[in-house]
Amino acid sequence: MADGDPFLPGMTLRQALATAGQALRAAGIDDAMLDAGLLLAHAIGGDRLTLVRDADRELTQGEARFLMELIGARASRKPVSRLLGRREFWSLELQINDAVLDPRPDSETAVVAALEQLSNLNGAFRIADFGTGSGCLLLAILVERQQAWGVGVDISLPAVQLARRNADALGLGHRVGFMVGDWGRGLVGDLDLIVANPPYIPSAQIAGLAPEVRYHDPRQALDGGGDGLTAYRAMAPDLKRLLKPGGQAILECGHDQASDLARLLESEGLRVESFHADLAGIDRCVRVSVR
Repeated sequence: MADGDPFLPGMTLRQALATAGQALRAAGIDDAMLDAGLLLAHAIGGDRLTLVRDADRELTQGEARFLMELIGARASRKPVSRLLGRREFWSLELQINDAVLDPRPDSETAVVAALEQLSNLNGAFRIADFGTGSGCLLLAILVERQQAWGVGVDISLPAVQLARRNADALGLGHRVGFMVGDWGRGLVGDLDLIVANPPYIPSAQIAGLAPEVRYHDPRQALDGGGDGLTAYRAMAPDLKRLLKPGGQAILECGHDQASDLARLLESEGLRVESFHADLAGIDRCVRVSVR
């Protein structure tokens, strides 16, 4: 950002938006004006409609200071979602914090695949989400399937606490439980569906990730070991033990991992049922069952 303080009390929202967009553009931020609008709305406690309706309203001293902090952080590549403390996923507004992966649109592929699988079942469904993080996958499924009950498992206590808050905020607390654990250890069987978005980035590739990911997503939610498949090896026995006859698991994977993951799962005694592509046509999920 430019030297000095570009955001001063008395500056109108219109002027502040233009200045913020210019600062982010100069910092090389994609979608600079979109991010500037979101952060300015957050700084004034409004929304993007407020920026249009009250374009000539002047910033207060506190708002100007807060906006300066937000724009500086974004220019340093902190994601907007982490500055806001929330992320929209499957049209749900979810809280996020430093303990969880920032949910991304690619992961909605797992939700679509899960809903397709559940559409073939009758009665109540029992679902587990391994590595639940913010709870995004499990909560999106529960919103769409009123007869489902789920449990989310994560190795991080702060993640589990956050997921529980998200469930309560969505009115789903009575149909979901959360626990600290290592994949499926500690759970009992007869599950209809297991979903998981485990860490799958090969360790050597972490350093090459975008700064928004490398510095702000928790490493334990990214690092999948030498080949990116360590977590799948660890959870494979739990998949076989916990899925009921006819039950299936939907596992998200990296953009070039579906074939390798399928071979690994088959070698572990699971049957690969199908692959599920994201909107770009890239296989993002592998669906498996117990042989």
